[in-house]
Amino acid sequence: MNCLKLKRFSHHLQVSFKDLVIICRHWYRLYAPAEFTHRRNIDQIKTTDSLILALLIWQAKTGIESQRRFCECFNCLSHSRFNRRSRQLLQLIYQIRQEMNKKVDLNGQFLIIVSFPVPVCQPIRNYRAKIFGGYANIGYKATKKIYFYGFKVHAIVSDDGYILDYVVTKASVHDAKETVELMENTHPSNYYLLGDEGYLGKEL
Repeated sequence: MNCLKLKRFSHHLQVSFKDLVIICRHWYRLYAPAEFTHRRNIDQIKTTDSLILALLIWQAKTGIESQRRFCECFNCLSHSRFNRRSRQLLQLIYQIRQEMNKKVDLNGQFLIIVSFPVPVCQPIRNYRAKIFGGYANIGYKATKKIYFYGFKVHAIVSDDGYILDYVVTKASVHDAKETVELMENTHPSNYYLLGDEGYLGKEL
C-alpha cells in the first residue's frame, strides 16, 4: 500500500487494508485446497493469493468498478496480471462464500429471491453491440417494458440484505430456471422464500 497514488484518506485506507489482508490470509489457510496452494511455480510469485483476494474485496469496498482504473491507483500493480490472478481465484471465492454462509446467523423468517438486469449498452444499440459476444444477449425488463442487451443477476438474500448466493446469466434466461440451483445452494428449508410472479411454474 506504500505505492498507493490516492492522496485523500490514504492513512485510513492503509489501516483498514492491513486488517483485511490478515482476514484474507486466514480464509486462505482455511479454505484453499491443496492442489491450489501447491500449484506449479507458486513459490515464485511476488504477490500472494491472499493479497490478491484482499485487493478484490478492497476494490468492491472503494466502489471502483473499472479494474483498470483500480490498478492505476498503484505504481506496482499490473492490470493484466491482476486480472489473470483474479480469475484464478474465482473458485476459491465461491468456496469461501459457501463456507461463510454456513456460519451466518440469519435473523427473521424470510429470504428473498430476486433478479435484476445488467445492461452493457443503450437500448438503441441492442442489435449492434459486439461486446461480450457469445456471453451476453437480449432480454426483457418487465418493470420498464424495455429490451436490453447484457446480463441478468439472480440472487437469494436475507431480509436484512445478506447475499446468500447469486449467479450471472445471459439476459434472456428466465428467472425460474435458476431458482432450483440457488435454493439447493442456500438450503432455505427453514425459511419462507419470497419472490415475484416471475418465479411461478409447475415445478416450483
